[in-house]
Amino acid sequence: MIEEALLERIRHLEKAPAARGARDLSLGVRSVMNHLEKMLNTRQGSVPIADDYGMPDLTNFPGEDLTAAADELQQVIEKVIRKYEPRLEKVAIVFEPRPGETSLLRFKLEGATGDERNGSIPVVLETVVTAEGAVRVEE
Repeated sequence: MIEEALLERIRHLEKAPAARGARDLSLGVRSVMNHLEKMLNTRQGSVPIADDYGMPDLTNFPGEDLTAAADELQQVIEKVIRKYEPRLEKVAIVFEPRPGETSLLRFKLEGATGDERNGSIPVVLETVVTAEGAVRVEE
């Protein structure tokens, strides 16, 4: 089911009441991206209702640099997305290092989303983790 979050749908209906029933799939994908970026920039333990929501503190990862922790970080990202973003199915995260980049970690996020009307739609995004611990989700 690819839809915007409830509050996003309400906001759009307030702006354009005649658009009720019409759905733009790109809005759903954008909503997923926004949620992923918010979730991956939230530190685990900072949400009282779910201690495992978000990312761990990257300063506690072992190793000299972020690249040493890429495998563990890849697993953490995949686990959090599978648990807290139900609109994405078949989630797979792949570490894609680029030569010469030591302060960024790039992960390819592949998954699928969709609804009964449109079927399954492949989604491919890039997740970039900076040395400061910030996460960007890009198309």
